[in-house]
Amino acid sequence: MNKIYFQGTFGAYSHLAALSINPKAKISPCKTFDECFLKASKDPEAKIIIPESNRITGNIGIEYLIFQYRLNIYSEYFQKIEHNLLGISGTKISDIKDVYSHGQALSQCSQFIKSNNFIEHVRADTAGSAEMISRLNDKSKAAIASSLSAKTYNLEIIKKNIENEKGNLTRFLVMGKNIFQPEFGKKKYITSFLFKLKSKPAALYQSLGGFAINGVNLTKLQSYPEKNTFDSFFFLCDLDGHIEDPKVQKSLEELGLHCQDFHVLGVFEADKQREK
Repeated sequence: MNKIYFQGTFGAYSHLAALSINPKAKISPCKTFDECFLKASKDPEAKIIIPESNRITGNIGIEYLIFQYRLNIYSEYFQKIEHNLLGISGTKISDIKDVYSHGQALSQCSQFIKSNNFIEHVRADTAGSAEMISRLNDKSKAAIASSLSAKTYNLEIIKKNIENEKGNLTRFLVMGKNIFQPEFGKKKYITSFLFKLKSKPAALYQSLGGFAINGVNLTKLQSYPEKNTFDSFFFLCDLDGHIEDPKVQKSLEELGLHCQDFHVLGVFEADKQREK
């Protein structure tokens, strides 16, 4: 049976995403992102599902782990994020004083929180907050979490979809130790890779020229300082296309001339959500 690890507790958005990808898998929680990556690096049968970025609040901050472990990316999945106000059975909005959730969820529901004068409490994750509310059994306390959390911890959805902006999405990556990539066909693909440049003036400018000449579109380019330094950077990059496409190959060959380190993280089909 397939194993999928996620960070958080049952009912988290990562749990929801894992169920959407493979409901028959053995889905297990990990306390930290580090633990997820470690488990996958030791067990070739295991996969992990990791939130990489959110449409509204940006990066989740797991890039250093992608760089450290260099697991293969098998697919991307865009999960719709719908936040709900959860409380114990019979709770009314007027009963609630304190609201608990992950920092990003609180910020994504800030208008609703302010309009009701709730006192915010930042917790490690959304589902963990729901579990705590269930345990406390106090009508003055509520959590912001998924509908799956309500079901998991036997809570009532007091108000649905309380996020500031509708249509919020989180991009998840499914990763693992074994290398696999789809055959080059007619579909839309993403090639994901990381690189570190040789230390010379205008290195980044020169290294990206090949993409422009060959008409290859970069959809993501982010820099991160390497190991406690601010003068050595690595870059995480996604491009539109399959690594076996001649245009992509030429671009990457050109990039390689300027690199001290280069590693392909994965080639996978683009999620249909990208076309919307």
